[in-house]
Amino acid sequence: MKRTLRVDGTSMNRKNKKRLDHLENPTEAILESISDGVFTVDLDWRITSFNRAAEEITGIGREEALGRTCSEVFRSSMCEVDCALRQTLKTGKSIINKSCFIVDAEGRRIPISVSTAVLRDSNNRIVGGAETFRDLSEIEELRKELEGRFQIGDLVSRSQSMQKVFEIIPAAAASATTVLLQGETGTGKELLARAIHDLSPRKNQPFIAVNCGAFPDTLLESELFGYKAGAFTGASRDKPGRFALARGGTLFLDEIGEVSSALQVRLLRVLQERVFEPLGSVRSEKSDARIIAATNRNLVSEVKKGNFREDLFYRINVIRIDLPPLKRRKEDIPLMVDHFVARFNRIQQKRISGVAPEVMALLMAHDWPGNVRELENVIERAFVLCSEGRIKPNHLPEEFTARAPALDCGENIKSARHLVEAQAIRDALKRNGNNRLAAARELGIHKSTLFRKMKALGIIPPDTDGRSSRT
Repeated sequence: MKRTLRVDGTSMNRKNKKRLDHLENPTEAILESISDGVFTVDLDWRITSFNRAAEEITGIGREEALGRTCSEVFRSSMCEVDCALRQTLKTGKSIINKSCFIVDAEGRRIPISVSTAVLRDSNNRIVGGAETFRDLSEIEELRKELEGRFQIGDLVSRSQSMQKVFEIIPAAAASATTVLLQGETGTGKELLARAIHDLSPRKNQPFIAVNCGAFPDTLLESELFGYKAGAFTGASRDKPGRFALARGGTLFLDEIGEVSSALQVRLLRVLQERVFEPLGSVRSEKSDARIIAATNRNLVSEVKKGNFREDLFYRINVIRIDLPPLKRRKEDIPLMVDHFVARFNRIQQKRISGVAPEVMALLMAHDWPGNVRELENVIERAFVLCSEGRIKPNHLPEEFTARAPALDCGENIKSARHLVEAQAIRDALKRNGNNRLAAARELGIHKSTLFRKMKALGIIPPDTDGRSSRT
């Protein structure tokens, strides 16, 4: 009997093998040369082969992968509930180019496409399965670029005002310099701090966050600097502070504008000399933590009022990043809604398809005093009330439907898109002093296209086009 190894109908008999006798293990050589990841499993779901591309895409070595279950190695988005290979082994039918993502060895999400096949022995018995997967990261980045979308970590935007933030993040991450993040409450300052940390050489070290406004002065001091046993009543043993815990990593001081004048003096010394003393200690300890500070206050005004030390302000204001409020970048709302819907679908194991057009219209009409955090909470609440399909107006908080104008129930997706376009055009005109040519350039469209859209959307042109206000 001819010995045959079949993978989804392909076979190699002895005659074909003889033609490749001049190669050393030709099948393995072929698998090692292709750019797609390939692995096989037995009927116990343990990996029996793992090619070079699979190592490169996952960041996991072959020796580490072999013998482990595939779900341990890949941590795919479909491992638990929608495994393509399990479906193939159950039905005997191959799956071609199914999209999902895996989490690599460094914790990064990698978008991939998956194809599966049954693995049979020479007697046509099923002995396992084979899966190939292709890294779609470059394609995903190109898609985002074509959409005008920027994303770093959980920060996602297509707004021009946020583009400036995204441009400075890599440079800020590469440096050990102190960064000051300014923005209203809920704009995503901690997400931005984490993104800077995750892109920095310190990414494998601790990221320690402390909300300076959440503690009274005496407790905040012990939280930051720690204390020694016997420093005060009840201090029965040493406790390291956040500066000690963040050694080698990043310390995020949120709401630094709430710190009292007395504690500001101690913070200044740590930032200048990189040393601190735990409460009750007679010895200084070193700190090499990278500092990222954040505030929702205007620290320049606070300095003028005498509420914030000028020397501390200049110490933390080396690189400053201002996060715009959501009401100034409403063109990001549809993108954020998609992001939150996908996220809560994963967390809550649901299949909500999105939001209805009338819901998008209500979201676009809201002023969002709570910014991105408020939007996230609104979508999370809707997920609790919506079991399937699309999120409807009755899934939103009452204040959204009570204050909004009546909407035609037959309103379609085109009207929601028009709302987004109109808001983006108004914002661009405002940012450019009503200079329509400059606004068109910012939006990436021709001036005549901008005129046509303004007319179609009912946007009244300003009396002057603002050319004299810009060079």
